[in-house]
Amino acid sequence: MELHPSPKLTAPRDTAAQPAARVDAYLDRLALAPAQREAIERTLPREHQASATAAMSALHEQLAGGSDLADGTPPAYASVEARLTGGRYGTADTHSLTGITHDAEGRTRLDTMPPAHRTSMVPEAWPPHIVVAGAQRLWQRLRGRPVEERTSDAPAPRWRWNLAGKTRRYILLLLVILQTAYATYGMSVVLPYSGTKPLEMGVMAFFAILFAWVSAGFWTALMGFWTLLLRGDRFLVSRMANRETPIPPEARTAIIMPIANEDVARVIAGLRATYASVARTGELDRFDFFILSDSGNPDIRTAEMAAWRTLCQELEAFGRIFYRWRKIRVKRKTGNVADFCRRWGTQYRYMVVLDADSVMSGECLTTMVRMMEGAPNAGIIQTAPYAFGRETLYARVQQFATRVYGPLYTAGLHFWQLGESHYWGHNAIIRVAPFIKHCALAPLPGKGPLAGEILSHDFVEAAMMRRAGWSVWIAYDLHGSYEELPPNLLDELKRDRRWCQGNLMNFRLWLKQGFHAVHRFVFLTGVMAYLSAPLWFLFLLISTLLLAEHTLVAPEYFSQPYQLFPNWPEWHPEKALALFTVTATLLFLPKILSVAVIMAHGARQFGGNLRLVGSMLIEVVISALLAPTRMLFHSTFVTAALSGWGISWKSPPREDAETTWGEAIRRHGLYTLLGLGWGALVWWLNPSYLLWLLPIVGALVVSIPLSVFLSRVSLGRWLRRARFFLIPEEARPPRELRDMQRYLRRTRAFPGFIDAVVDPHVNALACATGTARPRQRAALRFQKSRLVQIAQRNGPQALDNAQRNLLLSDPLALSQLHLAVWSHPDTHADWGVPVTMPPSPSTGPAAG
Repeated sequence: MELHPSPKLTAPRDTAAQPAARVDAYLDRLALAPAQREAIERTLPREHQASATAAMSALHEQLAGGSDLADGTPPAYASVEARLTGGRYGTADTHSLTGITHDAEGRTRLDTMPPAHRTSMVPEAWPPHIVVAGAQRLWQRLRGRPVEERTSDAPAPRWRWNLAGKTRRYILLLLVILQTAYATYGMSVVLPYSGTKPLEMGVMAFFAILFAWVSAGFWTALMGFWTLLLRGDRFLVSRMANRETPIPPEARTAIIMPIANEDVARVIAGLRATYASVARTGELDRFDFFILSDSGNPDIRTAEMAAWRTLCQELEAFGRIFYRWRKIRVKRKTGNVADFCRRWGTQYRYMVVLDADSVMSGECLTTMVRMMEGAPNAGIIQTAPYAFGRETLYARVQQFATRVYGPLYTAGLHFWQLGESHYWGHNAIIRVAPFIKHCALAPLPGKGPLAGEILSHDFVEAAMMRRAGWSVWIAYDLHGSYEELPPNLLDELKRDRRWCQGNLMNFRLWLKQGFHAVHRFVFLTGVMAYLSAPLWFLFLLISTLLLAEHTLVAPEYFSQPYQLFPNWPEWHPEKALALFTVTATLLFLPKILSVAVIMAHGARQFGGNLRLVGSMLIEVVISALLAPTRMLFHSTFVTAALSGWGISWKSPPREDAETTWGEAIRRHGLYTLLGLGWGALVWWLNPSYLLWLLPIVGALVVSIPLSVFLSRVSLGRWLRRARFFLIPEEARPPRELRDMQRYLRRTRAFPGFIDAVVDPHVNALACATGTARPRQRAALRFQKSRLVQIAQRNGPQALDNAQRNLLLSDPLALSQLHLAVWSHPDTHADWGVPVTMPPSPSTGPAAG
């Protein structure tokens, strides 16, 4: 980066009054107790100082106790401890309360992490394809050599659930095959030539794949309904928890929250609510909390440090809540978690992974630990988080859908999968030792968009845990687990884009040796969640081509040699309507059953029976209108992932963001034109067929206003006041969510990078949390000294994020810059040093 002098530089005269003004302004900012400030002013010979630099250096020496400084130590670095414990942060009298320690050379440290106990977490090479592996094993046997078998280090399960799981899944497979075969036959009857033409064969092939996908979801929901109706499955992992037994002292759990450029206020409020809830259980001494930051924004990084210290001081939680900023940020979240495991994983039996928007109750967390203690074969137990906290209409509709329909599907997933289930990457408890041993992720070999670092790690980690013999469960009946959803459609689609590429990458592991059949199916469903969109799009396109052929091309009555009777091409609208009704039943019956379960147990917290049913009907309409838009976006994402278009990986928004008209037009405009053109073409071919396609093209035409209005907070609040889309977390929020909102409301603004340079307290905090390295190469010392000079003279805008983070990571350079901006007369105005310079005699007001 090329640096130029800024025109905003000022060079006031360093008059005799300026050193005193500098010192007074600094002491005002430091906000010492009156007696402490008076003592410093009494011992500080300001009137004898020749310059502001000398005056400020003397001030820092006095703050440091007047001790001699080590050679080359900046005076501002020597005063770090005094600035940490004085002024507005000086509420603590003991080092144990403030978290301040000293290293071997006597330098002040604020320990943000416990001592590391390192272990290795090295990924294994990916196994070969099952066909290649089978051929290799056969060759070994033919040569008379022993075949190496993979052994498990997991203890034997206490339940005989394996046979029940296999039986249930064979039944599911049979139901899906029979239902799909019957429906595909029904489609062949609808088509003019009964599926004998190439285009008709294409229609039937796509229809069969899509119908099988819908059928699997239907039977999953149906089994979930049956399970919830009977109030549980006999293989529920929650039944292994002895809720009356205290957690053993050796069963220590780390609650880790990987973050990257998140809303700091929301992160801290959620973590504080979780911490307070655990404290109320009386089991707090079994848990430690870790904020693991990958934030590259120096303002957010500074805010994280300040928020962590404030949190620890207010809760007296030094040594219980930890914070780490990772300098070398590789592999995103997976690398962050793996780095924690290598350094501190051996000190804990379990870890609970949270997202930045997660909140969990103490009862939920302690029950999860007891589940793991009661099920020694369990490697991962995943909760089913409830969505909460959003106020836009779109988010409230999605919160309602996940709260009402979600339990049915998660119970169904548990019914089919049992101990070979999903892991969703957060709000789950993990047994640390097998995770370290078996779940390190190697990059996918090769080149191209589907090679390299694994993006969607959670499904793969669950598959690898099960591959090693450890079970993976969904505790769908465990309450007290919460998360937030994207506030609008476009933000959800941005998240879906990266999930799409991650799931397509995971599909490369589908036929690798050693993975359990259920997790192969999980990889397949992950792909189908996005691949179903282009398949549906192609199905509709081929159907349109079929209509064009039927309209524009003369019918072929005799397709075979020596054919005696003609083929009469004929559409069968009545049979098409029957097939449409069957498909709609499979799609919408699970929603009706979900509402029936809630009404059976009482729908008061959902607004009552009438509003619950009304909310469901409105949600069905909105979902139908959004489905074509999602189809086109997901089709684009699949194409982008396969062709190598760039994928942006950014933290999702943690606030209620509304979609502007301009953004909606940019994002939906092309698809709106497609809907208009598509509808016009079908109208020209056959006006009666437009009725069948109207739910698709009509939804695309209204996608712009739909996206805008669904993002409106005012509409969401209005419907909440009318008690539509109401969920229990809104009707009667649990204490954890009330606490989180209360902490969020009273949060003050956090400091940024400029404060880390200028503010005495924030600078001291940043210096104390870093590692001072006085023994550096001369070239590196010169480079940092030059950077300090450029920053002081040219202002913060002269530094890029990498340079700012470099300063934040070097306490000596940062304290040197702190002293410089307060001392030098040519400090750039953008630093905001609060000093009023005395006027020059030539420009001051005239006397008398």
